[in-house]
Amino acid sequence: MLKEERHQVILNEVRIHNKVLLTDIAELLKVSPDTVRRDIKELHDDNKLKRVHGGAISLGFNHYNYVNREIYSLEEKSKIAEKAVSILKAGQVVLLSGGTTNLEIARLIPPYLKITCFTPSLPIAMQLLPKPNIEIIFIGGKVNKDSQITIGGKPIGFLSELKVDVCFLGVNSMHPTDGITEFDWEVVQLKKAMIKASKKVVVPSISEKINSTQRYKICDIDSINVLATELDKSDPILEPYRGKIELL
Repeated sequence: MLKEERHQVILNEVRIHNKVLLTDIAELLKVSPDTVRRDIKELHDDNKLKRVHGGAISLGFNHYNYVNREIYSLEEKSKIAEKAVSILKAGQVVLLSGGTTNLEIARLIPPYLKITCFTPSLPIAMQLLPKPNIEIIFIGGKVNKDSQITIGGKPIGFLSELKVDVCFLGVNSMHPTDGITEFDWEVVQLKKAMIKASKKVVVPSISEKINSTQRYKICDIDSINVLATELDKSDPILEPYRGKIELL
């Protein structure tokens, strides 16, 4: 595979999943980790992604300023966010994980809607700040500097005392038999706790993440109540999920 082709594959994976691991990309491309490391460095130097320890993240993954974010598939994520926000009702207690689709949900929540929002995500808490009727409760702890969410025992312990009405669970990959999966073990533990803390779990996801798998499992599909995508509910891609979870 030519270098330009490798670069395109790496960029596509980063845009879809926000973060990639060097070892996973090496396996995908069937090249050495050193080759991928050099490719990532070149892409970093060209300001096409951000190199981090063990891999790379998208340029839109870790900045507070929404206006300046380079968010992949923003139009599709906005459509998903509109569907997700439509299920919210006044008085609800809501839990938002991190991720660019959830950031779009936070942006589109009407400022007049009186709800309580828990989140371990710094960018999402910042996005909600200007909305006067939304009570924001930040779930504190050790902050992952790449994703800007809190991880570890403290947020997991905090979540064990909650039972929210709705959780918007950002995901990395979703598969009808492999379930919801992630590449970061600490994020997996956090999301497991978020599911346990919720009466209803909504997965807002672009269709490119559907039918893909990562190394660590969060849960089976039957732990999810609703899947919101940019697709029409009748789209064939959603067929394996039809009848198992509600589709938006």
